[in-house]
Amino acid sequence: MSHADSRKVVLAALAGNVAIAVCKFAAAYASQSASTLAEAVHSLADTGNQALLLLGSRRAQRPADASHPFGYGPVRYFWAFVVAVVLFTLGGVFAVFDGIQKLRSPHSLDSAVWAFGVLAFSAVLESLSFRTGIGEARPLRGDRTWWQFIHRTKDPELPVVLLEDFGALIGLGFAFAGIALAELFHQPRFDAIGSLAIGVLLIAIAIVLAVEMASLLIGEAASPEDVATITDALAGAPSVRRVIHLRTQHLGPDDVMVAAKLEFDRDLSIPQLAAAIDGAEARLRAACPAARLVFLEPDLYRELPAPDA
Repeated sequence: MSHADSRKVVLAALAGNVAIAVCKFAAAYASQSASTLAEAVHSLADTGNQALLLLGSRRAQRPADASHPFGYGPVRYFWAFVVAVVLFTLGGVFAVFDGIQKLRSPHSLDSAVWAFGVLAFSAVLESLSFRTGIGEARPLRGDRTWWQFIHRTKDPELPVVLLEDFGALIGLGFAFAGIALAELFHQPRFDAIGSLAIGVLLIAIAIVLAVEMASLLIGEAASPEDVATITDALAGAPSVRRVIHLRTQHLGPDDVMVAAKLEFDRDLSIPQLAAAIDGAEARLRAACPAARLVFLEPDLYRELPAPDA
């Protein structure tokens, strides 16, 4: 997915969350609902998260320089990891803390109608944002499950937006159930339990995002399919006898570094060897355009001695 496609998804989520956060805070003030307040803070955290994703996407486009010769692609992974931390602290921890406080000191809701109306309005906007994310992610997902896609994709923005929107929809369900039960049984503690459920949900999502983004930030190899494509391209280049050793690493969603040792025909002169290396690199880039940095080293293949019986 290109930067433009990722920005489209993030901007759609940002626009929706700004409107939702304002409405939720107004409803929380009018109703004094703990779960509605938790949802308002959740939307506020999501709004900040989208702003951070846009910041990371923009800063990642800076060209390589002397200080960062491989470029700034990993900046997108860094800010996505920060988003997970923000979601955990600002969204999840606050919702749990507020829910515990309301369990200890429960009070009846002032205007549940406001809360129900805003929750319904929020559900519509969140669904539209979620649909946009699903639409952009579906061509990249292929035949994988959604969990496999989130686990294996190298694009940091899509998993964040998809999980945030999915969590927001589930959280709205928790808030609706908490307020409905509180009104039905005249027991405000159900509203506090709704806030606790939202907090636990946000913390769980934040942990998943943190694990996935940390893996990308540390450096993940290209997908098995891309590795196979790279290997076939190099092995099929003229004068290449075999691929001895291959390492790949994503520096960004569409930026792969490739380092390989190749065995070439042994009767090549130095100029012919240099031309063969250039030809192998050109063949690799044609097969895998994301391979921006390519390092090919000629070497001799040596079979390891068989272990003693």
